[in-house]
Amino acid sequence: MNDARLDEPRRLDVVVVRHGLTTWNRERRYQGHRDIPLLLPDAEPDLDRLREALADVAFDAVHCSDLTRCRQTLAHVLEGRERAAPRFDARLRELAFGDYEGQTWAALKDDPGYRAWVDSQGRLPTPGGESADDLWARLSAWLEEVMTEAREAGHRRVLAVSHGGAIRELRRRLEAADFWDGVVGQAQGRRFTFTLEEDGWSCSSSSAVPARESATW
Repeated sequence: MNDARLDEPRRLDVVVVRHGLTTWNRERRYQGHRDIPLLLPDAEPDLDRLREALADVAFDAVHCSDLTRCRQTLAHVLEGRERAAPRFDARLRELAFGDYEGQTWAALKDDPGYRAWVDSQGRLPTPGGESADDLWARLSAWLEEVMTEAREAGHRRVLAVSHGGAIRELRRRLEAADFWDGVVGQAQGRRFTFTLEEDGWSCSSSSAVPARESATW
């Protein structure tokens, strides 16, 4: 008996990369939802490496945080390529750091509230901002839509440009990575591979982007 599910993709690669270098990255300031642009031309070497790593990968769908630094990163990485129209989505934004946005660790390190937030590994909300659970709620809603569309449209490779905190939370939830080990550098990210099982998609593996060693897609 024919089963329509046999025609569905059984594997989905979701590549989530962090935006390139900004002035606030260099100054080690919390950016959060602040719309900080890339620091150009200083950001370009990392962006070039990411573009080279993804040059031969055809993406079925492209998603991007709506903040300027991610839009600029996407434009650089996919410059001159035919691609699906990008979807700019506020759910891919960085954690909202609230009162900490624009501040540095050096300025905050003696604040009891800040120390409590750090010690909680983000589970407490920042004052006026979000908790890790708040961040995951919007990321998981986005990811569920990506997976649903993959089944309906036959997508096999999806690109998303996001932020360091968002990727760290994805790694914590999908890889069981330690909070402090989940950080990726500017213009770096992860390739999350999902496989379709009886009860839906599950993350079966994850790898660095750009790959630390040669890898086949």
